[in-house]
Amino acid sequence: MPRLSSRGHEAYGIMKKHEWREKTEDGEVRLITATRHAGKWQLQSRLKTETEWTQFPKILLEDLESLREIIGNKYQRNRVPHDHVLEIDRLIANAKNK
Repeated sequence: MPRLSSRGHEAYGIMKKHEWREKTEDGEVRLITATRHAGKWQLQSRLKTETEWTQFPKILLEDLESLREIIGNKYQRNRVPHDHVLEIDRLIANAKNK
């Protein structure tokens, strides 16, 4: 059974999925899905006109910043644990230091 944090969030064992869309410089719609499973973040995206998803072995800084905004909003509504916000903040800091 998944462990629950003090705020009632399922901290372990369940995959969290976050989806959003953005417009590209060319005006196309880009669909993005970020998942967290077993303590690891993965990102995939595709243009709305495409059928195949592109997997990203390393998440780009601008995608991390968009994910941080999504996660931050969900945290304010008690939909994700604070640990997820901190994880994304660390990933952003690491990306900026490289």
